[in-house]
Amino acid sequence: MSTETPFVHRNLPRLLLEAREAVMQHTRPSLREHGLSDQQWRVLRVLGEHAADPAGVETGRVAREALLLGPSLTGVLTRMERDGLISRARCPQDARRTVVRATRAGLKLVATLSQTIEAHYAWMEERLGKARLAQLYTLLDSVIALEVPDADEGGGAGWTEEDAA
Repeated sequence: MSTETPFVHRNLPRLLLEAREAVMQHTRPSLREHGLSDQQWRVLRVLGEHAADPAGVETGRVAREALLLGPSLTGVLTRMERDGLISRARCPQDARRTVVRATRAGLKLVATLSQTIEAHYAWMEERLGKARLAQLYTLLDSVIALEVPDADEGGGAGWTEEDAA
């Protein structure tokens, strides 16, 4: 029996998770200081990125962009609504659907936390160099496009919430 591993390549999923955890070590303390979980932050970030849309964001889109499964998103949104960070309403075009918006308090939190997060990204850019950080973004976008060809249409095969958290 051979003791050699059959693997030739390094464990890419594990490396990506380790990289995620390394980056989140800088973000989590700020999130916790404001009473947010990683999942709540991802929802707020999505809503902050779409804050200019007066129609709000459909919950399905929030789930896709925040990498949350529907049942978990429901619980996260319920807590966030209770805490005054988001509001939910029926979609005017289709009453079967729900749209979500960040409240003023939610957007204020996004603005506050974005300063800390952007400062960390600037530090990373300083350490890695602008070109290498841009290359990292490009490579990650390429891997995502390669593995999930329909990513723009909301595909997401193979991920779990634990991977995204």
